[in-house]
Amino acid sequence: MIFSFPPIATPDARVLILGSMPGVLSLQKQQYYAHPRNAFWSVTAQILGFDAAASYEQRIDALCNSGVALWDVLHACQREGSLDSDIRQDSMIANDFVDFFKRHPKIQRVFFNGAKAEQLFRKAVLPGIAHLDALRYQRLPSTSPAHAALSPQAKLQAWHAIVES
Repeated sequence: MIFSFPPIATPDARVLILGSMPGVLSLQKQQYYAHPRNAFWSVTAQILGFDAAASYEQRIDALCNSGVALWDVLHACQREGSLDSDIRQDSMIANDFVDFFKRHPKIQRVFFNGAKAEQLFRKAVLPGIAHLDALRYQRLPSTSPAHAALSPQAKLQAWHAIVES
């Protein structure tokens, strides 16, 4: 089994960005989006106005100072490699979103970093939080290097939704 990280969120977060499960390099470094070809930090830096080359702690601070929380849908799963498509369906354990949303009541928007994160959330989490009807959900194009269907500029444009909420 592999295990995701705790959420990165302040009590006043307004936006939550969800991935599915950290990749191999992220797990090794114990950092969200550690793969150098993943566009997450480049995209969010351009939108939120921080330096993508800053230290991990400074990038996390920039997200938090912008009201952005970061987490993954899954707490644990079995997977060979880093691809979402390799997650064993029978091994998935979702994170505790009931508790998370109780501790972060100002979150109004949930953004999914790619289709797999949205699919996992809608299947494993949404039925248990249906009473939280004020939340709005939106899938964004994956920042993963495996998702090359869109140009970097198109991804950047789509990701501007995190500040337009």
